[in-house]
Amino acid sequence: MQQKQLGILLVILGIVASAYGLVGYNRETAVINVGGYKATATEHVTTPLATVLGVVGIAGGVLLLLGSKPRA
Repeated sequence: MQQKQLGILLVILGIVASAYGLVGYNRETAVINVGGYKATATEHVTTPLATVLGVVGIAGGVLLLLGSKPRA
């Protein structure tokens, strides 16, 4: 029974991590800075690490759920 609970937890955490990987942040950098004039560029950045960990968590959870079925 504990294996099934761990599988469900991994699937839920994997979904949350995958959703978090889709959310990024904006980074503003100075492209040109001459005298009193400044040109900036805004870049939207997402990290693929959360998405990769989410997919691994979902896969691991599914494998645990499939492995926890009683065998006849």
